[in-house]
Amino acid sequence: MKLKHILIVLGIILAIVIGLSLAGVIGGDKTEKVTVEKASARKVIETVTASGKIQPETEVKLSSEVSGEVVELLVKEGDRVKKGQLLCKVRPDVLQSGYERAVASYNTQKANLSASEQQLKQAQATFVNTEATYKRNVELFKKKVISASEFDSAKAAYMAAQADLARLRANVQGARSGLNESGANVKEAGANLARTTIFAPVDGVISKLSVELGDRILGTVQNAGTEIMRISNLSTMEVNVDVNENDINRVNLGDSATIEVDAFADKKFRGVVTEIASSSKDIGTAAASSSVDQVTNFVVKVRILPESYASVKLGAKDLPSPFRPGLSATVDIQSEAVNGLSVPIQAIFTDTKKAAETSGRDGRPEQQDSQEKNKLNDKTIKQYVYLYNNNGTVKKAEVSTGIQDDQYIIVKTGLKKGQEIVTGPYSAIQNKLKDGIKVQKTSKDQLFNKDAKK
Repeated sequence: MKLKHILIVLGIILAIVIGLSLAGVIGGDKTEKVTVEKASARKVIETVTASGKIQPETEVKLSSEVSGEVVELLVKEGDRVKKGQLLCKVRPDVLQSGYERAVASYNTQKANLSASEQQLKQAQATFVNTEATYKRNVELFKKKVISASEFDSAKAAYMAAQADLARLRANVQGARSGLNESGANVKEAGANLARTTIFAPVDGVISKLSVELGDRILGTVQNAGTEIMRISNLSTMEVNVDVNENDINRVNLGDSATIEVDAFADKKFRGVVTEIASSSKDIGTAAASSSVDQVTNFVVKVRILPESYASVKLGAKDLPSPFRPGLSATVDIQSEAVNGLSVPIQAIFTDTKKAAETSGRDGRPEQQDSQEKNKLNDKTIKQYVYLYNNNGTVKKAEVSTGIQDDQYIIVKTGLKKGQEIVTGPYSAIQNKLKDGIKVQKTSKDQLFNKDAKK
């Protein structure tokens, strides 16, 4: 029985060994399989990617200067309007009565002025007669024709007429000033009354309507006021994106951009950078936060070129453009373009070699992508590639790099056109390959299909 058990165990061990041999675990080829690619000249475009919302380039927010109830609303969202078109009215009852009181006061002051002017004319005629009488009495008194009492009476009448004339002139001046004040009150009351009627200040489309008929709104005289509606020029649209502080210095006015709109998944549109914020959008709030992880962004405006969506038939058919305000979009701003010798980004490595995970693209750990990109941009860190030799070995070569896109990076020095370099797998480049090690050239399909099966 013991011999039988021994034979069974040996048989099992033999089967395991055969299985491991067939799987390549035992006695398999120890040569590292790699993919290679020739260094070649191509155009590399460095891009800055940012996300944001589509907005009209021109947008006017309308609010009422007076508070009250909306009694007329003559437009609805999406309507096209012309400059000067009546949009809505706020109940004018109180302001109407104020205007009428101002007009009544003005008419009263006007009547008072007219009466004062008539009194002044009468006083002027009386003064002329009294003055002539006084001058005659002066001559008569000198000739001793009239008595002193008669002269004194004439003189008193003259002085009284003179004082009365001055008083009436002052009354006329006061009445005229009162009339001017009443006139100003009428203008002010009329202007306040006119504010209850809101007209379109520009041509455009009602892109947002914030009130309904009967709503009560706050005026802007003493507070922020209620936004009634927005009028937008939807013929020219732009994307407002947030660009990180690490990338903002690479963005320039006039840079071309490729725009992807979530609502148009199968299309790409062209754009151009028209405005770059000079200060962070978070300025003012950054001081209140002590978090070291706070992200600082700058607003960049990218105009969507009309010719890039001229043939688009979908979207907002009732609007001048297919885009509705508020749509989400992703923008790739082309900050720099260079024609030169380039290699795949994953072929570049640094002295620091860390254990690679296999969850990333092409065996490249996703969480290390941003770290590796920072390393490639840090010119104080030495960068290398592995050259593939004809005898099946690799050689480490130091290079200096320039700009990069999503796939390729410019190599300034260290390589010649046509040299074959190791491009994958990423884990082998980072951790397994060494100078002079034997490798086997294979294709990406064979390499990663094999990895997938494992």
